[in-house]
This record gives sequence, structure tokens and C-alpha cells, in this order.
Amino acid sequence: MFKTVLFPIDQSREAREAAEVVVNIVQKYGSKLVLLSVVEEPAADSPNGDAMSSPETVAQLLETAKSLFAGQGISAEALERQGKPAFTICDVADDIGANLIVMGCRGLGLTDEGSTDSVTTRVINLSPCPVLVVP
Repeated sequence: MFKTVLFPIDQSREAREAAEVVVNIVQKYGSKLVLLSVVEEPAADSPNGDAMSSPETVAQLLETAKSLFAGQGISAEALERQGKPAFTICDVADDIGANLIVMGCRGLGLTDEGSTDSVTTRVINLSPCPVLVVP
């Protein structure tokens, strides 16, 4: 049913909690797991930038996630992309032919359009496949 599962990750608590659901789905359906982390452009009003704007931090996050899934017996492909998170997640889902995107109800950021429009909400509206939101 879910041949390819895309799991976008950041450093949020919600992403860590969603990982348990991803493990269950991938093991149950024998899915291919693709981890994605998006390197964001640093915000102009953020003098030090945030963690997700550092390619080194994102690369380390992906390696840590791959190791955690490997500990559960799951092999994962890791992708690092640059851009606006919601659009990038949906583009990658389309490119890899994802059957499901699993993500936390809230990540680290909000979209540029305002504080009420989260990346998760934007992904739900733009996704080429079903999105499972883990509360």
C-alpha cells in the first residue's frame, strides 16, 4: 500500500515523535523510507541564522536519523535539499513517487505568509500524495 514513505525531518520534538509512527508503517508495509531535511535560507531578521539554515547541522541530523532507523532494522535513504520547506517537501514527494508523507503536526518553522500558516498545513494543501500528520 505504501511502497515509498517520505519523512521530512527537522529538529522539532514533533518530528522525533513522528519517527515511531514511521517505524511502524515502514515495518508493516515493507516500505522504502526516504528521509528529507530542507536547508532553509536564513531569515533576514535572524543575525545568527537558525539551525535548519546550516548545511552541516542538517547533514548531522540526517545521519543521526539514519542511525536511529538502522537500529530498528530499517534502511533509509537520506536527501538534503535547499529551499522553502513546504514546496521542497512536495516537490521531492512527487520526484520520488512517494505514496505517503509522514510528518509532525508542527515543525520548527512557519511559512513566510504568516504565523497561522505552518509548513505542515502548506504540505497538506500542496501534496501529491496522502499526508499523515502525527499529533
